[in-house]
Amino acid sequence: MSTAQHLAVIDLLRSREFPAEHGRSECGSEGPGYHIAELLTSDTFWEDDGSRRDIVEEQYEAERDGLTVLLGDRWGPPQRFSLASLFERTMDAALGAVDEAEAEEIPEPWAQLSSSVPDLHLWHVDGRWIALGVAQWDKELPFQLLAVVTEIDPP
Repeated sequence: MSTAQHLAVIDLLRSREFPAEHGRSECGSEGPGYHIAELLTSDTFWEDDGSRRDIVEEQYEAERDGLTVLLGDRWGPPQRFSLASLFERTMDAALGAVDEAEAEEIPEPWAQLSSSVPDLHLWHVDGRWIALGVAQWDKELPFQLLAVVTEIDPP
């Protein structure tokens, strides 16, 4: 998919209504208040010694950074939003490290993103959050360049 196609997908999701239920779309996943587009997905790294993985990670970060420049021309510079503390809060609740009464419920899409995306480039435009990130669920699994459109504020 080309950069122009990536921008077209982001524009489509910005204009699209949010679904009532969680599910899949032609672009990725979606649910009440959010859309997540999987713009690019790499191959897996099961037989890699780590060298190809590092190159692909750099390529996906460069793709994200190139889109960031183009979207920054539209909306100004993005916020850099780390999901590390959000991931810790999600894991604390899941592992019972905090009392159930104190456990924080992390809304989607933020809980899902925090499991695989270390940080986001984030804009708030026309009442919606638009984010770009590079996801990887585990070192053998593919990288994904994600675009997110949501009306749900980051926790």
